[in-house]
This record gives sequence, structure tokens and C-alpha cells, in this order.
Amino acid sequence: MLEIFKTYDGILKKIDKVEDGCWIDVKCPTEEEKKFLLEEIKILPDFLKQALDEEESPHIDYDDDCDQRLIIIDYPIFYNNPDNDVISSQYQTAPLGIISNNKYIITISLHESLDILDFKSGLIRGFNTNMKTRFFLSLMLRISQRYLAYLRQIDKISSLTETKLHRSMENEELIQMLALEKSLVYFSTSLKTDEVIMNKIMRGKVIKLYEEDQDLLEDVLIELHQAIEMCNIYSNILSGTMDAFASIISNNLNIVMKVLAVITIVMSIPNIIFGFYGMNVDNLPGAIYWFIPLIITIVICVILIIFFKKKKMFK
Repeated sequence: MLEIFKTYDGILKKIDKVEDGCWIDVKCPTEEEKKFLLEEIKILPDFLKQALDEEESPHIDYDDDCDQRLIIIDYPIFYNNPDNDVISSQYQTAPLGIISNNKYIITISLHESLDILDFKSGLIRGFNTNMKTRFFLSLMLRISQRYLAYLRQIDKISSLTETKLHRSMENEELIQMLALEKSLVYFSTSLKTDEVIMNKIMRGKVIKLYEEDQDLLEDVLIELHQAIEMCNIYSNILSGTMDAFASIISNNLNIVMKVLAVITIVMSIPNIIFGFYGMNVDNLPGAIYWFIPLIITIVICVILIIFFKKKKMFK
């Protein structure tokens, strides 16, 4: 899907044709749209290929001959299962390609971005498609804020899952905790690389920075740094929680095995006694009295129970 937008008198409007100073948003382009980008917009084939690579890591590339810049950044996405299956729902990151030249700014992605949708719907004020640097920094600020919002959601889900685990050790809750831990790894890696990109941009060698953009750039770096710190904290807490529950599960298994061993020992004693008196042997003590083996068995069982209780075998 390819859409074209341009700011007129401070208002973002969708247009049908490409004009100087417009913003072109591309999501999962068709072959015809790729051909349009290559032939009409004159995007470098290598830049388009990198922007559409789902495994592409954040970086900056520049071509002096064509005066084109490619900035790849990672943005957070949430895969929500339609059946409300919390195990299948998880947070991940995806690359977003931002290509700019002296005429246009182009955003290319393979997945729907809520941040791009906010710009399209006019929720973001104070940006202009003609001001490419301001547009990019506003987009990065929105993405960093999205990271923070998702991290808070992950923390809430983790707390709810931990509460459920206190009541019952179910596989569903444990798998959910593992999925959250995996999401935090994705977030941590992407946030660190995004911060590296912004630090390069801060030097002013990649894109031209204006004086009025300095405050916005600092806000982006602050938000990214805060997101990285939150991600590290939540990751450490979640990792410690998983280790603690692993120890609890292992301890509970040991207790169960201990109880089963005690029950096996207690149940084997009557079998031994009755088996001994069941042999065809003369002159066994008390063999003529049927209740004597039963009394002996009961006494032994009572002694064993008292002994194991004192040793706290059942606690």
C-alpha cells in the first residue's frame, strides 16, 4: 500500500500525485509500487532492498551521487492473537526504513506501525512534511514513547502472571513469562541500536540539524535512555522471578518425591509381615493368632509416622 501526504498551511492532507516536499508512506509494497519507487521516485535499488528486509538491523547509509539517505530504525509492534490467547500474543520489533532526498521523505515498512498511523490521522501536531529533520525526530520521539508504553504493559502482564503463579503452577503462565522475557530481549537490542543511530545523528553529519531541533533531539535521547533503563530493570526482575519459580517448582517436586517415598516404605511393611506369615513354615511366633501380625503392622506404621513427623518429612 502506497499513500502520499503533504502539509498545507499546517494541516496534513492526503494527495494523489507526488509533489515536492511530500511524504510517501509505503507498507508491504506490491511489485507495481516497487517499480514506481524505483523509476518515478528514483530510490536506489539497494536502499529499497534494505528497507524491505525484515532482518535488517538499524543503521545509516548515504549515497553522495544521488543525494539520498537511508536510516533504518526498529519500532515496537504487538502481535495480538484473535482468539485472545495470551501465549500467542507477544511484543516484538520490526525495521522501519526512512529514505530522504532533496524532494521527498519516504517511510517503508512491512508491518503496520501505530506511530505512522498517528501521523496519518493528524494526532501529531507541529510537524511539516517539508521539514524532513523535524519529521524524522518527531517520528523517533513517538516511537520511543511507544516503547515506554509497551514496557509498562509488559510490567503489568508480568505482575498479573506472577499472581496467578502464586496460586497454581500452570504451564500457561510459565510460557507467558518466557514470552515476556523474550520480548524484553527484542526491545533491549532494538533500543540500544536506535540509541546508537540517534547519537550519530546528534553529531550533525548524517542529516542537517537546525537550532530549533536540538530540544526535540534531546527529548528523543532522553526517552530512549529511559526506555533502555526500564527494559533492563524489567528484564532483571523477570529473570529473577523465573529463577525463583524454577527453584520453587524443583523444591515442590522434591517434597512430592519425599512423600511418595515415605508412603512406599510404610505400605511395604505390612506386605513384608503378611508375606512372612503367609509362608508355609511351622513354629512362627503367634502364627495361631490372626490378629498378632495385624497388631505388629499397626504398631510399626504408627512408629514410622511419628518418626517421620518429628523429622519433618511431610513439611
